[in-house]
Amino acid sequence: MFSNAFTDKSVMADLMARMLWEIKAVHFRPEQPYKLASGMMSPVYIDCRKLISYPRIRSAVMDFAAATILSEAGFERFDCVAGGETAGIPFAAFLAERLSLPMIYVRKQPKGHGRNAQIEGAMPEGARVLVIEDLTTAGGSMFTFIDAIRAAGGVVEHGMALFYYGIFREAEARFANGGVALHHIATWRQVLAAASAQSLFDQPTLASVQAFLDDPLAWSAAHGGVSALPTT
Repeated sequence: MFSNAFTDKSVMADLMARMLWEIKAVHFRPEQPYKLASGMMSPVYIDCRKLISYPRIRSAVMDFAAATILSEAGFERFDCVAGGETAGIPFAAFLAERLSLPMIYVRKQPKGHGRNAQIEGAMPEGARVLVIEDLTTAGGSMFTFIDAIRAAGGVVEHGMALFYYGIFREAEARFANGGVALHHIATWRQVLAAASAQSLFDQPTLASVQAFLDDPLAWSAAHGGVSALPTT
């Protein structure tokens, strides 16, 4: 189904990092940090939503996602793919098509009118659901969707993030405690390596980003953000 290049995790990570740079989805702003949903301040930001506008890159990334899931989780482990509102929805559609599976999507909260549904689409009781997001930092938003699926009778044991920060012990604890194996393609380490290899930014910026990756919560606290993330 896939060439060797599309099943080698390091190759996929490097290619995705280069793709993100090519479409200008990587942003560095140490002097005016970004505030993330968790309340953490960060000198870096990834806009994975831009992937949907580049068909060739989008197609390759979804090949990587499918290869990752098939090699790490298995071939017959899922009954449907779920995307979280809003960024995860298009990627759930793309991946469901790749894996020949039904798709559902999950709202952050019930819509408040009509059927008051939080999950859209057909999800049978006991369905084994793969949840996909464009990116995850510490897993908080993904578990909003996982908890909703579980409450509705679905079974979630695997999550997929196209991009994973990969720098928080809190994230590892959250997924372990929640009984979910997280699969991903690329992390900030690969993006930084691609930037260094191509000399994409100056040394002061590189030093600031490296300091953030080495101790993100200390960097956040020093720049007006939170100094701790919840593990539940």
